[in-house]
Amino acid sequence: MNAALQDMLNQYQPKTPTDYQNAAREVVQEIALLGLWRGGFFDHAAFYGGTALRIIHGLRRFSEDLDFTLLRDGDSTRLETYLPAIATELESWGFRFDAETKTVGHATGIESAFLKGNTQLNLLHIGAPPDLAKRLPKNQTLRIKLELDIQPPPYAKTEVRTQLLPSPYQVTLYDLGSLFAGKLHAVLCRGWKQRIKGRDFYDFVWYIGRKIEPNLLHLDARMRQSGHWNGELIDSEILQRLLTERFSAVDVQQAADEVRVFLPDPRELDLWSQEFFIDLAGRIRTS
Repeated sequence: MNAALQDMLNQYQPKTPTDYQNAAREVVQEIALLGLWRGGFFDHAAFYGGTALRIIHGLRRFSEDLDFTLLRDGDSTRLETYLPAIATELESWGFRFDAETKTVGHATGIESAFLKGNTQLNLLHIGAPPDLAKRLPKNQTLRIKLELDIQPPPYAKTEVRTQLLPSPYQVTLYDLGSLFAGKLHAVLCRGWKQRIKGRDFYDFVWYIGRKIEPNLLHLDARMRQSGHWNGELIDSEILQRLLTERFSAVDVQQAADEVRVFLPDPRELDLWSQEFFIDLAGRIRTS
């Protein structure tokens, strides 16, 4: 196996099929970012979401998707243009993945694409023991979803970070305050349907623990764009009230069950309750 891939794999110390799947997914995610950088994608778009926190800032939960947003409203850049760059980069590192795009969701302003590869073959490529890889169904697919917001709300701030593995590259991404604003929008506005996305609540705790100040202007713009707010400009008092209302309505146990499988140590969820999250809502720092 390539030495750079070995160095990446060593960070995970995988032992089970699930460990190897998580490791393979994240190695492929970083190679995809490398391919996007080589193709010039980050001149037009920024990385954000849970995987940005995981890869760039060391979030302890695994994340499945790669989320991006255009830097400027009206830019005609689309993911579809850059899928060949991703496919070429993955192939150069010995991975076998197909890339396909979906039509843009005009109601949401989101373009989606998918990377799909045979799980067993790609686990063997990163050094999974053959007897362990063969426990998985031969036709099982390792999928990574990519999304690009083509209607970016204003007032986000960005930064550039350098990654060294598998080969040095740079990523443009939202700064932590703007990332937190996006996460607050998800916590407040995401439709739960039959499954609460506990990952949003886990990330919320991460931001509070690191005393990150949310970009309230960007949060306000996001909530107006999605139709979830039309009142006065959101300030810390309004934010605390909205969060308290939201946390008072959540099934925290269901949220914990959803995120548990993405954590190396589920004991991080032991304190989760409505009261716990309402208390954290009061600790958000704003200027």
